[in-house]
Amino acid sequence: METTQVTKFRREVLRRIAQYTWNDELPDHVYDIIYQTVRDDTQRVRCCVHKERAVLKNRIQMALWQPLKLNIINAANAALAGEFDKSLPVMDVLPDACDSCPIDRYYVTDVCRHCIQHKCIDNCPKHAISIQNNRAFIDRDVCIECGRCSKSCPYGAIIEINRPCIQACALGAMSASEGEDTRTVIDHEKCVSCGNCRSACPFGALEERSMIVPLLLALKKKQRPVVAMLAPSFVGQLGMKVTPAAIVDGLRALGFTAVVEVAVGADITTLHEAEEFLEKVPKDIPFLTSSCCPAFVDLVRKHFPEYGENISETVSPMISCARWVKEKYKNAMTCFIGPCIAKKSEAIHFKDDVDFVLTYEELSCIFEGTGVDLAVPTEEYETTAAAGGIGFPLERGVQSSMKKVLPEERAESAKMEYAAGLEKCSEKLSEIKAGKLSCEYFEGMACAQGCVDGPGALAQQGLTRVMVTKFAGGAQKKRSDEDMAAVEAKEKLNLKTK
Repeated sequence: METTQVTKFRREVLRRIAQYTWNDELPDHVYDIIYQTVRDDTQRVRCCVHKERAVLKNRIQMALWQPLKLNIINAANAALAGEFDKSLPVMDVLPDACDSCPIDRYYVTDVCRHCIQHKCIDNCPKHAISIQNNRAFIDRDVCIECGRCSKSCPYGAIIEINRPCIQACALGAMSASEGEDTRTVIDHEKCVSCGNCRSACPFGALEERSMIVPLLLALKKKQRPVVAMLAPSFVGQLGMKVTPAAIVDGLRALGFTAVVEVAVGADITTLHEAEEFLEKVPKDIPFLTSSCCPAFVDLVRKHFPEYGENISETVSPMISCARWVKEKYKNAMTCFIGPCIAKKSEAIHFKDDVDFVLTYEELSCIFEGTGVDLAVPTEEYETTAAAGGIGFPLERGVQSSMKKVLPEERAESAKMEYAAGLEKCSEKLSEIKAGKLSCEYFEGMACAQGCVDGPGALAQQGLTRVMVTKFAGGAQKKRSDEDMAAVEAKEKLNLKTK
């Protein structure tokens, strides 16, 4: 993840929230986050100190998983009292941070030469363009934003402008509010919590809510065991010198009862989804989609509802792992740790299975805020998962793992498609709908490079890809059906979403 001024502010808030929660200082020191981060002598990034502090208040409210209009002391007290309202959306707009970017889509730049041909005028179907002050002028009351002027200008003097958040959303979930206040709003009926808007906004006006406080309270109270579930891409996330063993030791130092790999859950999902594929395709349905990416699953449900029955009924690796953990550790609470924001929405949907979700970024802030030192461990760490499950976040990782456990003839003959990025997923689903693409299994990932490119990741996706590949290569078990814990769990657990 690129470290910008926005990420620095976000991490400072998360680090301080973790620190004050861990040290029982949260309500008394919550305003210190604002007045120590933005002082009179610090560099301004917004118009004034008051604006910067107002935005920090919004960030604190989000970090506490509280409503945006709540006073931050009341928000801190509510968070400590266990008021964890999961009906609040995971992604939200920080009202004091949104700059209400211009919404005029086409704009005439100073490059305009007032040429003789006037192709922009001739190609405008509504006659919205005229020449004023020796340059083209667009009448906004008449313009229908068809884009013909931009395409026809030989100098490229008419450019298309879109709000970065709107442009980043492939599903049309972002728009400018109507009236005088033109701040961005999120249509949560269309939103899949992918986090692309958060990454795109240069003002840091889109943010995710955090489960840091309820998790730390559960770890401090020790009333129930809390088990950490590490996503397969955890290797290398906290720095090249921080080994998997160091991360596991750090989590245990925080108070986690045990640490398990979600790659085991991926092995479980592989075995169950392979069986579902053999049972349903093509007998009952022409194709089956993967279930491991919650943003992709929501894309199908919300934007291609006609394919709702094609979504695999096998739960994702996170849910498989959580059910396995809760069977193994009685009365345990589970905490998924990975690169994905959408997993928070999935955890809310499967509230009986997953209690908390952290991104790698949030985990790093917790380690810093609580003072946990990720020292060199005394023992090496060996994975208990199979290479198939560990490879889930890689390109075609799900279908690659499935092919290894399918009958050889079926694995070779199966038509399998893959798409990474919501736009490409939508394009391929549209092709299927139009009869232009035929497949029997469709693996979809919301992030452009797959799970290694998640918005909550810390390491660059290229490096993570290499590290995960190397980690999978060192696994003693190569196929998911060699992971006996996964085999036993598949036979014992309910692994259906419904």
